[in-house]
Parts: sequence; structure tokens; C-alpha cells
Amino acid sequence: MTEPFRLSASEAAAAVARRDLTASAIVESTLVRIEARNPTLNAYTSLLAARARSKAADIDARIACGEKVGPLAGATYCVKNLFDVEGVTTLAGSKINANNPVAARDASLVRKMEAADAILLGAVNMGEYAYDFTGENVHAGASRNPHDPGHMSGGSSGGSGTAVAAGMATISLGSDTNGSIRVPSSFCGLFGLKPTYGCLSRAGSFPFVGSLDHLGPIARSVDDLALAYDAMQGHDGDDPAQAQRLVEPVVGALLGGLQGLRIARAGGYFARSGEPAAYAAVDTVCAALGVTREVELPEAQRARAAAFLITMAEGAELHLDRLRSRAQDFDPAVRDRLAAGSMLPASWIVRAQKFRRRYRDLVLRLFEEVDLIIAPATPCHAPKSGQATFVLDGAEMPVRPNIGVYTQPISFIGLPVAAVPVWTAGARLPIGVQIIAAPWREDLALRAAHALQQSGVCIAPVAD
Repeated sequence: MTEPFRLSASEAAAAVARRDLTASAIVESTLVRIEARNPTLNAYTSLLAARARSKAADIDARIACGEKVGPLAGATYCVKNLFDVEGVTTLAGSKINANNPVAARDASLVRKMEAADAILLGAVNMGEYAYDFTGENVHAGASRNPHDPGHMSGGSSGGSGTAVAAGMATISLGSDTNGSIRVPSSFCGLFGLKPTYGCLSRAGSFPFVGSLDHLGPIARSVDDLALAYDAMQGHDGDDPAQAQRLVEPVVGALLGGLQGLRIARAGGYFARSGEPAAYAAVDTVCAALGVTREVELPEAQRARAAAFLITMAEGAELHLDRLRSRAQDFDPAVRDRLAAGSMLPASWIVRAQKFRRRYRDLVLRLFEEVDLIIAPATPCHAPKSGQATFVLDGAEMPVRPNIGVYTQPISFIGLPVAAVPVWTAGARLPIGVQIIAAPWREDLALRAAHALQQSGVCIAPVAD
């Protein structure tokens, strides 16, 4: 029999509903797994074993009484430690926040997952204040890649990628400002969903860049992404940026297949700078999807530059008081970029925002001709832990800011993206591909991702 911790969320929920397994058995199996793997991989910063056991016991009692349970009953999950969890200090990967009081209640998305009867196991490691692509936190230590602990997990949702890939949770909730769901998904071999900007409530999460921040799930199956996404939908007045828009459930759309979908490959900017493995992964996905067309996202390089400026300026504004009073307690790499952001001329930010509106209009025109665009998620496999530079476009470049070369131009205008994992021939580590859709068409991106999963082209095994 498969060890319970190896089950996906949808498999665990189905087993509990059939009474083949109890929720308590799944929790105990996963807690044993965490005890065995977390000391090496360093995913969890707060483990909530008592809360998880209590929730599982409640689910089991309701099932025994014949009561209805939620669609995620028996599925375990964890959250990036920028989500508020009642009774836990919201660290956001920082030393400074450790002095804050514990959260009085759960974040909005945590409450929605609880209502669906998912079982929260704890909070996980992340890059300081989400300003990171590596997963290497200077305060809590690096979250390590379960497929090879000598390599990065990716960031800033590094603990999320580590926990899910290692079988220490079936789902993790992460955040994505410039790529922080898609990068760990790529490096750790997982499926990730960055929804449309303004889709899921950010209430009760520690912000980074208000005009760019997204929240979403990371999982080992597309079915799990869809279950979590549907559970977390719904308007929340506590997030003023959330759109008041009814979005249809996506679970039922997964089996729609590829028929009728117009899919193209991103050329130009997205066909240079990366290592051969990044393009081999895109080739694999495009071949499986029958993609023959290529489109070019206009001015993507300028979009990435503008995203950098807005990130630095908004991040600096948020942390200005902390920079003045506790500069020595920041990760130096984060502190220096925030300090630089505080000195950017206002005219640069105004120009970046004006360009942002124009770029969005240009890209949206592409979706009059196609439904989905395929692009690399990262320019390379996971670098080695502590690796400072790599070669991009023939030049030696710093790793930390440049892992997001392909993700930033997409999140810059809030497009929904499903990240899918590919294992290229001879590679010991996975690498990810982005499936990019028009705003509010998460269903189409997940349909294509599901087709790739069903065909065996994209799989996310538990790392041993």
C-alpha cells in the first residue's frame, strides 16, 4: 500500500471519503515524514502538530457520523510564513518580524482552506520579505532542494517547494510577486498556479509589492491546484485590490482537453538568455501540445526593467522605517536593494507605470489570436546552494536577481500562469515551463497542464 504521505491531495481526499484511510492516519504519516526529512531540508519554521491532529480527528468524527465533509478533507497543506496563522508570529522570512505579536486569526485564504477541510501542518521557510529567488534565508537557513539538497529550492516560496516535493505536505500556499511560485515549482519539479492579479484575497498576508503581489498554490498534481484554487475563490472585502468578479470553478474544466485551444510558443526575448535545458523543456511541452506557432511578447525586456523599478520603489516604501531603525537586522542583499529603491527618482517610477499600461495593452492583443503561450519558467535548473553567478546570454551574471528573467515580464501585468515540471533527458533535476493565459482564464492554463500530466510528459514525484 502507498504510504499515506505520498498521496496527492485529491487522492487523500478520495481515500478519506471512501473510508479507506482516516484523516488522522494521513496526518500521522506526514508528521513522521517531516520528522525524518525536515532536519536536512529545512522547510518548516513552525510545525502545528496539535492543530493538525485536532482537525483530522474532527474530520474523522464527522465522517463516522455520516456528516458531509469538504472537498479537501484529509489533504495536508502548509503556508509560506508570510500568511497569518492564529497563534503564530508572521515572520515573512525576517529577523525583525520575530519580535511581533502572534497573529490573532488566520489569513483569509487559510480560513478558506480550513472551510474545505484541508489540514494545516505549519508555516514554512521563505526568502526575507519575499525579496529573493534562491530560497536561501540568512536567518533561518536555506530551504534545500529535495531532489538534491546541494541545490537551491528556489524562492521566495522556497520552503513551500521543498515541503511539497519532499512529501511533507500535499499543497503549499505561496506568494508570487516576480516569480516566487513559479521558480520553486521549476526547481523542485512541481505544479504551481499564479492566478490573475486581484483574483485571490491577500488579506492576512505580509505584503511585498502591493501592485504586483499574488497568492496561489503549489502542488504535486494539477488536480490539487484546481481543488485548492476553487476552495480559495470568493470575494473578500479586506483586500481592496481584489476584483469583485465571479470566477467559475476550474475543477470541472480540467478534462476539457486541448480541443479548440490555440496555443503558441513565446519567441524573441523568451528564446534567448537561457541554458539549453530551458528550451529543451519548452520543446517537450510544445511537442506534446502540438504547438507549431510562435508569437513574440513585445518589449518584454523593458517590462522586466520596469518591474525591477516598481519592485524596488514599492518595497523600499513599505520597509523605510525598518531600514532606518534596524538596518543591521536585514539580510544585507535585501537591505541594499531596498535602500537603493528608496533613492530612485519619482519620474522613473511614473514612467515605469505608464509603460506598464501600454505593455499590458500590447500583450492582451496577442490573446485575441491565441489562448495560451508557452515559455520557460527559469533559465536553468536549480543552481548549487550558495552559487553566486551563472552565465546568461554569454555573460556572467548574479544568480539572485536573474533567476526571474522569464517570470517577471508576466507577473508585471498580472497574467495567470500554470507552471509545469519537465524532466529532460539525462537531467538529475527538473526544470519548469510556464503556460500563460489571458486574465481570468486560469481554466485554460490548467486544462493544458492537466493534459500534459495525463500524458506523462509532466510529472511531480515525491523526492526521496
